[in-house]
Amino acid sequence: MQQFTFDVTSEGSAPGARLETYIQNYSEVLQTTERPLILVLPGGGYTHLSPREGEPMAFQYCAMGYHAAVLYYSLAPEATYPAQIYEVAKAVALIRSHAQEWHVDPDKIIIQGCSAGAHLAALYGCIWKQDFIAEKIGLKSEDRDILKPNGQILCYPVITSGGFAHRGSFDSLCGGDEALAQKLSVENLVNADTPKTFIWHTQTDNAVPVENSLLMAAALQREHISFELHIYPTGRHGLGLATWYTQSRGGSEVEPQCQSWIGLVKTWLEHF
Repeated sequence: MQQFTFDVTSEGSAPGARLETYIQNYSEVLQTTERPLILVLPGGGYTHLSPREGEPMAFQYCAMGYHAAVLYYSLAPEATYPAQIYEVAKAVALIRSHAQEWHVDPDKIIIQGCSAGAHLAALYGCIWKQDFIAEKIGLKSEDRDILKPNGQILCYPVITSGGFAHRGSFDSLCGGDEALAQKLSVENLVNADTPKTFIWHTQTDNAVPVENSLLMAAALQREHISFELHIYPTGRHGLGLATWYTQSRGGSEVEPQCQSWIGLVKTWLEHF
């Protein structure tokens, strides 16, 4: 395993924004030469990053045979939008630029996010091709395909700033600017450049209403983007892997019927 840490700070970033990688060692004995890489964005309402949704997720993907990385993006109040988008862009560009060296399949760089991290993943998936992002990180517009995400995995995602919004996430990301929050409502931004998507949620989510995932699925269907959607009937918000491995102290995040989601993701990735 090769572990590296990269500074991904940009203008407007908070100190400490970084990418940490978990790269499987290459072996001439194995038939597998290139592996997908899953870039993990933890949740936390843009005010903190949940350790339950970061490294444990990366380790899970490594155990499944993939490369992984965790992006520790900037948070409020030190940073607001669009600093986080620039950090995701720098992370994706960095991974793709090292694809040959790390034996990463450059056509299978997948972004996974949980909760607010899923909002950031989905938002990036919709706007990654916009010129202002390439310009900010020093790319020419004709080179911006290095920023492309090939897929996204959205776990109980924050999507809408409308009636089913998780207001705290948008207030933190946008610094209380309601007009900006409306512009960052992801269901209105899905377009032909949005990558194929895997989504899961619980019907009884007590923080981010399940309608967020339903709105995202409807938007993907409208644009004819391939997606897979799973709604579990019970389970609180922030389940992580829904196993003891991501159980918080004194928490209630073990939900046996939701534990199947990671296996469903593996099947989705194997037929990517």
